[in-house]
Amino acid sequence: MKIRVGYGFGVRTSLNDAGFATVVDALESLRFDSLWLSERIGGEAPDPLVAMSFAAGRTTRLKFGMSVMVLPGRNPVVLAKELATLDRLSGGRLLPAFGLGVADPHEQQAFGVARDERAKRFDEALTVMRKCWLETSVTHHGTFFHYDDLRVLPKPVQTPPDVWLGGIAPSELKRVGRLADGWLPSFVTPDDVAEGRKVVEDVAARHDRTIDPEHFGALIPYTLGPLPDALRAGLSARRPDLDDVSALVPQGWSALRDTIGRFVDAGFSKFVAIPIVEPASPEAWVDHLGEAAGELLPLQT
Repeated sequence: MKIRVGYGFGVRTSLNDAGFATVVDALESLRFDSLWLSERIGGEAPDPLVAMSFAAGRTTRLKFGMSVMVLPGRNPVVLAKELATLDRLSGGRLLPAFGLGVADPHEQQAFGVARDERAKRFDEALTVMRKCWLETSVTHHGTFFHYDDLRVLPKPVQTPPDVWLGGIAPSELKRVGRLADGWLPSFVTPDDVAEGRKVVEDVAARHDRTIDPEHFGALIPYTLGPLPDALRAGLSARRPDLDDVSALVPQGWSALRDTIGRFVDAGFSKFVAIPIVEPASPEAWVDHLGEAAGELLPLQT
């Protein structure tokens, strides 16, 4: 397996001004594999598509993805063209990842899709996007989208880009098996993903699909200090099945390296590290990433 380590900024990042460039440059120079941007309309995190485009223009090797971009509520044809353009301009460095959106009334009203309609819209929108990336002309008549002989250019460098999905709930695992090219869940343990992978691969097989063994990874939130009480409470509510939710968030570099090793033992090879406590400034980010490079990049193969 090719073990790779990237970095995610998360939905709570404040890197939305000139400091963003400083941190992107550090990720590139230190030779981290990838950068992942999260979407939150009501948060300080920058828009993923704009931020990825900015990062692509400053770098030559760093890959970039979304963790995640909300798909229901977007025009899938326009988004397919935007992402294909970004993939071409960056030389094929795009790692698209989509989600249904958080269960938050503020966010849901921004995208204008009823909660009980999101999953069906998601499935059909992703189908339309893949057609736009692969087919000379697109004819599609579904529940939400209708096109006849639609031409969408340019085509992406990757044919098509591999689409990553997250989630650990039964419905999410089934969607990964049916539709995804890769699985990238978050706030999970190595035991969680070992069991989840069985479901994903079983569902994929039932749909005459396979997922590349190299396309299993995890977003790993971590902290160098104690787990914040507010986060511990939130995780306890989210995962009442766990006796110790601190297992979801490694504390310290040694624990993070050990956790990655356990994921590798479960057959996972792509990792996105996300600091729970964000460095206080771009300069602090650079120092933090320099330390992280020494701790984590030797794990890459």
